[in-house]
Amino acid sequence: MDGTGLGSRPTSRYFFERAGRKHSSRLWTTLTVARDTASHFFAGATATTGPSNDPPQFTPVMAQASPVVAWGRVPADAAFDPEDHRRCARKDPGVRPTVIPINPRGQGRKWPRTPYRRQMVKRFRKKPKGSRYRRVYGQRWQAESAFSRHKRRLGSALGARSDAARERECQPRVLTHNLMLLAAHG
Repeated sequence: MDGTGLGSRPTSRYFFERAGRKHSSRLWTTLTVARDTASHFFAGATATTGPSNDPPQFTPVMAQASPVVAWGRVPADAAFDPEDHRRCARKDPGVRPTVIPINPRGQGRKWPRTPYRRQMVKRFRKKPKGSRYRRVYGQRWQAESAFSRHKRRLGSALGARSDAARERECQPRVLTHNLMLLAAHG
């Protein structure tokens, strides 16, 4: 699970700077996606206006994706670290431990208080490079690969003008991405 930003205009930030205009960050739409690591199929997605935090999108995306994909593990980045997200992922039958690294948040405490975060510290602490948990977390590069493919094929900018319309435009883009994958693999 990961999120990416989509612009509202096809012009780049560099062009805005060169023209002497400001490029407002309000014009971004954040697309948060749960995808299958084997096929890059987007199983669940939500869109929010502006550069926003990814964590609030975890539960809605998991709720969308769970009926579609049988999850073995849920690899996500440290933005999705809260204990609530780990509990939400484990609540779904068949989901083994989440693979979300601990975000220390500048605390001096080395041992987390909550059970699922403690479990992740045990699994990631001083393991050899080829350990099973590091290999599973290593599959997160596929999220970036899926977003790269999505932006190369469908563009990194949305055409809609209003915030609500940009959020609605993300839904057919996700559907188009999945249909392109199905067409490519027959």
